[in-house]
Amino acid sequence: SATACHPSRASGSPSRRADRPPVLAQPAHGPKHDPSVRSPVTRQPVESRDSIRMGIPSKGRMAEDTMDLLADCQLKVRKINPRQYAAEIPNVPGMEVWFQRATDVVRKLISGDVDIGIVGYDMLREIGNEDPDLVVVHDALGFGGCHLAVAVPQAWEDVNSLRDLMADKRFSAERPLRVVTAYMNLADQFFKEQGFEHVELSTADGALEAAPAMGAADCILDLVSSGTTLRENNLKQIDGGRVLESQGCLVASRTALLERPGTLEIIHEMLERLEAHLRADGLFMVTANVRGASAEEVATKLATSGGQLLKGLQGPTVAPIYTPSTDGSPSKEGSFYAVSLAVPKTRIYETVKELRKNGGSGVLTFPLTYVFDEEPPRWSALINNLGLDAKDYEHLKVQ
Repeated sequence: SATACHPSRASGSPSRRADRPPVLAQPAHGPKHDPSVRSPVTRQPVESRDSIRMGIPSKGRMAEDTMDLLADCQLKVRKINPRQYAAEIPNVPGMEVWFQRATDVVRKLISGDVDIGIVGYDMLREIGNEDPDLVVVHDALGFGGCHLAVAVPQAWEDVNSLRDLMADKRFSAERPLRVVTAYMNLADQFFKEQGFEHVELSTADGALEAAPAMGAADCILDLVSSGTTLRENNLKQIDGGRVLESQGCLVASRTALLERPGTLEIIHEMLERLEAHLRADGLFMVTANVRGASAEEVATKLATSGGQLLKGLQGPTVAPIYTPSTDGSPSKEGSFYAVSLAVPKTRIYETVKELRKNGGSGVLTFPLTYVFDEEPPRWSALINNLGLDAKDYEHLKVQ
C-alpha cells in the first residue's frame, strides 16, 4: 500500500508483504501465473445490515496520515476501546469506522462488508483489479505519494530504458527476464501492454531490493518514493518503466452509493470537507489597507499594477473602511479600503511588496483552513458516474 511510500520505510517491509493474497504467490520457476483467474467473490446483500461502514488502514504511515487528514477536516475518529477494531466519527452519525489492513479494505469493499474506504491507489488497482463496483470518489488526498516502477541493477550500464530492456539479448523463451514484485496483477498487465514476450513474474516476502543481488531475480517492480532504497541496493529506475502513480484516495462501493440509504449523503459531506481543506492547503489570506477614491478605483489599480498576483481566487475583495478624524468627522485624508486576497504561501512576501507599491499598509497574513466552492467538482463527477440527476441532490448544499 501507499504506507510503503514513506521515505523512512524500506519499499518492501515484511508487514506490507504479509498483506498479499496467497493466491497470487508462485515460485520463480513454477507454472505461469494468470492474474485474470480470480476466486469468485460472494457479495453481501445490502439488506444484510443497516449501518454504513467505512474501512481505513489500521497500521503504518498510511493509517497515521488518514487519521490526521480526517481530524483536519473535523472528521476526527473516536476509538472508544483501543483494543477494538471499530470506531466512530461523532460528526458523521450513523457511520461505523473499521480499522483494517490496506488490502482488506479493498477486499471488503468488493465483498460488500464495507461501503466506503480510504486506501492507496496502488493497492486499489492491484487488489481491486478494476472491479466495476469500485468507484474512486477522491483520487488525490495529498498523502502517501509514490509510484510503481521497474528497477534494474546499476551494473547494467547498457540498460537505461524500457526499450533497452526489451532489446536485451540475454533474455529469451529459454531464459526469460525474471521480475520479482508484490504487484502481480499490475506487473502482468504492464509487461503485456509493453509487448514483452519473455517475462517470468514471481513474488516474495520481505525486501525485494535484495533479490537481484542474490540472483533470485533479474530486476524488481516495486513502489518508489525518494529512490534512496533503490540506490542503497545498487538499483536504478529506467525510463519508460514507471507503471503507476499512487497516493491516498477515497473509494466507495457503487452498490452502496445507489442502494444503501444515507451513503451518498455521507459521501457528499465528506467530499465537501475534504475538498475545502485540501484546496486551502498552502493558501494564505493577505489583507491590507489601501487609500483610494472608490472601491472600483482601488480594484482597477491593483489589477493594472499587480496582474494575476493580486487577483486572488476570483479577484480581490475590496471593502470600505470607516476612518473618522479625531473630532469625529469624516477623514479629510481620503478613504481607505481593505483589500483581501488568497495567495500561495510561497508568494506572500511578493504579494506584500506589490500591495505596498500600491499604497498598501497594515498588511496582515493568516493561513486558510477551508475554501468551500459552491459545489465540490468531484461531487458533480460522482453524480455523473452514477448516472444520477444532480437536481435530486440540491438539498444537500443547505442541509
